[in-house]
Amino acid sequence: MKNQNIREAYSEIFSSHDQPSLEKHIQKLIELDTFLPYSSTFFCITNTQDLTFEYVSKNIKACLGLDADEVKSKGMRYFWSRMHPEDLDLWLHALSDLMKFTLNEINVEDRSKMTYTWNYRLKNNNDEYVNIVQNTTPLEFDSGSKPIIGLAHYTVLVPEINLQICASAKLLNGQNEYETVYYNNLSQKLLSEGITNRERDIIRLLVLNHSSKMIGEKLNISSNTVDTHRRNILKKLNISSTGELVGMIKMNTNLI
Repeated sequence: MKNQNIREAYSEIFSSHDQPSLEKHIQKLIELDTFLPYSSTFFCITNTQDLTFEYVSKNIKACLGLDADEVKSKGMRYFWSRMHPEDLDLWLHALSDLMKFTLNEINVEDRSKMTYTWNYRLKNNNDEYVNIVQNTTPLEFDSGSKPIIGLAHYTVLVPEINLQICASAKLLNGQNEYETVYYNNLSQKLLSEGITNRERDIIRLLVLNHSSKMIGEKLNISSNTVDTHRRNILKKLNISSTGELVGMIKMNTNLI
């Protein structure tokens, strides 16, 4: 796909009619750093309306070998030009589906509590494609309550890991815990039996070493219900223990 076509498709997904102002973002960043080394991440503030980066963290140099100032000055078009051509259509499809889901299914007052995750391959400074897992939290919205400016957290994984392209959305609940409200594996279904959104949340919290009681409190369900979900998860994955589950998830984060 040509860069111009990417720009047109991307602009259509994030089209808006006014200029938002960037405000200070407060509260909880996603706990993905629990699963991966801190040195494998960098941060950007993205402006999907202007197709620019408001900020690029210096750690992009350690992660990708790219200069933060250059990436910021060249903007999103430069970033897209480094994306693996086989991933472009699926990536745009993921963004479009996430936007449609948000506008159609998420109440306006809840949109500031959302966080979104997707993945793709990107060329580093050594001309090697590495895996990128991007998590974006909205910071600012346009007059139609469409997310425009976001805090993006990028985790870089080695190319030897074969990741299917997935997209997910989570909503921060009253207990200050994220609950999965959308998940789609755009490459193929990961499990023939299917892991539900509720089960994904329980898996994620188990990896964070939370007990069934703690998980129940965070997700507003009983500990007995959590234990039932745990048994179903082990059965679906054909594994025998939570310890084996945690090890499996750390090798395949696409489950969560």
